Amino acid sequence: MTAEQPTGTAPARTKRIVAIDMLRGAALVAMASYHFTWDLEFFGYAHAGLTAFGPWKIYARCIASTFLFLVGVSLVLAHADGIRWNGFGKRLGMIVAAALAITAATRLATPDSFIFFGILHQIALASVLGLAFLRLPALLTLAAAALVVAAPHYLRSEFFDHPALWWVGLSSADPRSNDYVPLFPWFGAVLAGMGVTQLARSSGLLTRLAALPQPGWTRPLAFAGRHSLAVYLVHQPVLIAGVWLFAQFMPPQSRPPQEGFADACRASCAETRDGAFCTRYCGCMLGRLQGEGLLEKLYKGSGDGAFQQTVRDLAATCTAETDGAMEGGQIP
Repeated sequence: MTAEQPTGTAPARTKRIVAIDMLRGAALVAMASYHFTWDLEFFGYAHAGLTAFGPWKIYARCIASTFLFLVGVSLVLAHADGIRWNGFGKRLGMIVAAALAITAATRLATPDSFIFFGILHQIALASVLGLAFLRLPALLTLAAAALVVAAPHYLRSEFFDHPALWWVGLSSADPRSNDYVPLFPWFGAVLAGMGVTQLARSSGLLTRLAALPQPGWTRPLAFAGRHSLAVYLVHQPVLIAGVWLFAQFMPPQSRPPQEGFADACRASCAETRDGAFCTRYCGCMLGRLQGEGLLEKLYKGSGDGAFQQTVRDLAATCTAETDGAMEGGQIP
């Protein structure tokens, strides 16, 4: 990553900004820690729903936001003085190919929750859309970032519920996927990175960052940051293979679907409601799912759109019943 200082008609190239490589490398380490925890949950060593809700969910969003912010930083550093189409096209082609490979691999491995628009898909699309903001004032770019982040709170519609439009991120309910990073709100992080870098560039901050010395202990992070795509593609297969190998010798303790559902349900419910409500609500959901023979299907993550709608209807019914019972003073 290099800083560019415009001088006359040709930009002067300065030293690579190692701090940016280090930040990207640190984000890769954080991502690996999250994926390792996800792998433990997937194989049954951790409770169901651990990484999907609460602190781990926030952790995952911070990691994704950091990567996308750095995409915006890179766009400005590389192309602010003129788009380098050869380098841009080569990098974009690599990202698109990697994204398609991940879609194909996860479609085979986890067909009910495969990655159809994950972070690499977002990076590819954002890299193209971001070019339109390279010549705009920084404050306008930051304002656009805020609007993109806020859009899902105001513009969700059933119009976007068709699978062909899930990549937009404005459907009435998020589709099931192991990594879902749609255009809205995540493109906002890229625009934020662009706006901040435009301000840093005009103030001379980038030149000062490029002049900072690199401590020896940061070199592994910087190396990973310079080869982030390769590290991203390799680390999860290595981690999941390691957990699988461990499971062959020390398999996790099996748990009935009822316990797994109850854990995930309470973790999800606790994000918006109190413990008393969640205990009663999850008991209602468990009873109805078992009564209709749907629990195993839900636990395995299978089912089409009609099945997902049935589950949402059951959730709405249990929510209404739980609210009514608690308003009436009934103890869960």
